[in-house]
Amino acid sequence: MRKYGYNLTDKMLILNFTKVYCKSATEVLNSDCFKDVFSGFVRHCKKHEKLDILKTLDLTANPIDDFIDLFRLLHSFDYEEVEDINPKFSRVLKERGSLYELVEEFYDYWRKLERYSYIVAKKVEGGVQSGVFLATNQTFTEVILKTYRSISEKIAGHKFQVYRQLPAGINAAMLISHYNWAKEESLYAQFNEVPCIESVLIRPPFISYTKKNKRTGVYPIAKENPLKNIKINPNDYLCYPIKVGSALAFVYFHKHFMTHGITLSNLFEAASLTDLENEKPELVYLFGYGDKESTYYYDKENDIYVGVAPLSDDVDYFGYMKKMLLTLYNTKMIKEGNLPIHGACVQIKLKDNTTKTLVIIGDSGAGKSETLEALRAVAGDEIVSMSTIFDDMGTFKIEKGNVMAYGTEIGAFVRLDDMSSDYAYKEMDRAIFLNPDKINSRLVIPVSTYYQIMYGYKVDMVLYANNYEDKEELKLFNTKDEALQIFIEGARMAKGTTGEIGLTKSFFANPFGPVQMEEETRVILDKIYTKLFENKIPVGEMYTRLAIPGYEQNGPHKMAEILLKKLEEE
Repeated sequence: MRKYGYNLTDKMLILNFTKVYCKSATEVLNSDCFKDVFSGFVRHCKKHEKLDILKTLDLTANPIDDFIDLFRLLHSFDYEEVEDINPKFSRVLKERGSLYELVEEFYDYWRKLERYSYIVAKKVEGGVQSGVFLATNQTFTEVILKTYRSISEKIAGHKFQVYRQLPAGINAAMLISHYNWAKEESLYAQFNEVPCIESVLIRPPFISYTKKNKRTGVYPIAKENPLKNIKINPNDYLCYPIKVGSALAFVYFHKHFMTHGITLSNLFEAASLTDLENEKPELVYLFGYGDKESTYYYDKENDIYVGVAPLSDDVDYFGYMKKMLLTLYNTKMIKEGNLPIHGACVQIKLKDNTTKTLVIIGDSGAGKSETLEALRAVAGDEIVSMSTIFDDMGTFKIEKGNVMAYGTEIGAFVRLDDMSSDYAYKEMDRAIFLNPDKINSRLVIPVSTYYQIMYGYKVDMVLYANNYEDKEELKLFNTKDEALQIFIEGARMAKGTTGEIGLTKSFFANPFGPVQMEEETRVILDKIYTKLFENKIPVGEMYTRLAIPGYEQNGPHKMAEILLKKLEEE
């Protein structure tokens, strides 16, 4: 449902504060949006057979308007006065216990909606200006809390003794404007009309539930530009300019996928529009159009890597947003002669002040993040600091005779199932939670700065994460060919993070670019691993045992102890 100033679905509400902004409880209760949200609540009650309250408090054939009238009166008057003002509410007010329950149910329904707002910068249409972006959203939260408390306390007949400052206003807010980068005759010209996100405000804990909870398949290369013959409605989309590694990316996402667009802010560095004068994106991703399969293409004429995903619940999972962007960037890196790494990289400072840059390579569910988290736990005073360079995807480059590691993301897309039980609680204040009560639950959390991931680090150790063999050791390879055989095979036991089952193999454990460009990647692999062995960099295989029942946490923990000892020896 799209109306003036807002979009409302059963899952989310998007408010345009530039056009419509409620500054008081009275304005909230008199707004069309409040009526539509309450109507949605009534439909929700009917769908989930929560009709007892409504039947008990049945007023007329049109209960929505009557209940809203009652809420307006209760905001201003005590319940005894309401009975005198409008006697038709007398019977309802005698059932104050049920009425109070109704208000609580409605309040819970409201808070379970994903609530977004945006303000248009440098343009005012009777709403608010961009200069009060942060204050506006804070004030709106206070207005919602005041509205709820006012009505609830009137029904209860007394003031509350305990007040809880719940995140009852907006979950995430955006400051938006426009950025015209495409020429009028260009295939990309229609994107100039799509509003761009300048700033994002997130109120944690941000929790979202999506239709899918795992990703399947790899992205095929299209034979022609998938944007050809596409015509979008710019009112349905937002653009988020971000930095994917060294590349500027413009992500155009349908508002149906607001969660995934906002979640980008925890995973990638935002690109400032003020710094983009005369800049064009190197990567363009249209997330949510049509019904064709996800695909990507290199537009050689414009030097742009293009990706498209359908407007379908089949891709309603953040992995589809993240992995396409990584595929586009990795393809660009391969064409430039660099090696995309599906793995994790940390710089470790030991207590003797030596530093080691450790890279662990492996496909999803191999135990990379789990082992590094365990390493933090077991190290104690042996490690002074651990800085994350990348948690999932990075790049190897040869510079001045050394293999150097660079990151692609500033955040981590962490699978909670195999983490320690307190991990989520430690990160709650800045994380975005996705399907937290389901298998393959995830959180997205910033772990590095853009400066850190793009600094460039000399690689000191490279390990392959084996999650399926029951071995308690760390094996180092003697030759390049011996190492490449394991790394290229990319074997792992699937952990339910994707649609794969059982022991699977993926070329170089990286289905996001190298699989699609295997021939070119093999040339780069030989060059990189030759240099690693020339420089006597330890290259080996570690056994996380993450996929072996009973070792989900103990396996990475034991591997972390062995790894720490090896780092100290080296």
